[in-house]
Amino acid sequence: MGNVFVICEIEEGKIADVSLELLTKGRSLANDLKCKLEAVVLGHQIKGIEKQVFPFGVDVLHVGEHKELEVYRTLPFTSIIVELFKQEKPDICLLGASTLGRDLGPRVSSALQSGLTADCTSLEIGDHTDKKAGKDYKDLLYQIRPAFGGNIVATIINPDCRPQMATVREGVMKMEVFSEAHKGKIKTIDVEKILKPEDLLVKVLERHMEKSKVNIKNSSIIIAGGYGMGSKEGFDQLYQLAEVLSAEVGASRAAVDAGFADHERQIGQTGVTVRPKLYIACGISGQIQHTAGMEESSMIIAINNDSNAPINKIADYVINGDVNDIVPKLIKLYKKNTK
Repeated sequence: MGNVFVICEIEEGKIADVSLELLTKGRSLANDLKCKLEAVVLGHQIKGIEKQVFPFGVDVLHVGEHKELEVYRTLPFTSIIVELFKQEKPDICLLGASTLGRDLGPRVSSALQSGLTADCTSLEIGDHTDKKAGKDYKDLLYQIRPAFGGNIVATIINPDCRPQMATVREGVMKMEVFSEAHKGKIKTIDVEKILKPEDLLVKVLERHMEKSKVNIKNSSIIIAGGYGMGSKEGFDQLYQLAEVLSAEVGASRAAVDAGFADHERQIGQTGVTVRPKLYIACGISGQIQHTAGMEESSMIIAINNDSNAPINKIADYVINGDVNDIVPKLIKLYKKNTK
């Protein structure tokens, strides 16, 4: 049986958070399967990168260092990963559902004819019985994700093809250090031997990346608004409340689609996943598409005029009433208490 592999991304010399989250999950899966956790890092001038990944329980680190790998490009990265996987034959491969992962994952899975499940919200190990074929499968990767517009949660398996591949969005999995003292083995990938001239036909002439001005993911308090805020003016009240609480403002997809907030503030299945200490949901009904991105918040306060709203079931406290009446009162009270 093969091992669990995580393809890591590098951002300005550092392993991306989504990759560290997947290493945490990968370590757990490897423990369940009693196998090794292996990581792959491709880049340029990445000496010492092992110090960032070994504490997360990586047993083997495959490093591909080459000037042609400084910036992600589809063809060279795909060729290297496909060749590596043909040699190592992993059982499971995890990638972040980022720009890189959404481009690289399908390429690799197609080349290896292995299949891939995108945007998983949970990963577990379990068994499966195919009654029609009369086959029993042990220790499969349960790839769990919302389906049919979020109306159901589907568990997807890949019984026969390997590796079992899945992408996971940033923030879905917890990031935890396995052991600061953990040491693994480093294997060097012979990049020169793998790359072909046709892999390098596309050149990067100029690269510009603009960092997001919104930092929802790392905020300890989030004030989120939904379509129930009624208008962009109504939504603006949330910014006032957020200023008083030193919080960040988030939004449901319905609020973004209505033009109440920008897409970079969207929380949920098609937005970002957050785990703040306090999440105040204002005018949000709580469909699974939204709750998938915030249900692990430490404390949830729901404010809406529907006593049967789905979000009330996961909320710690529910304030039933008109958000446009309640939010101004909260602003007034919090301002009074902070003086």
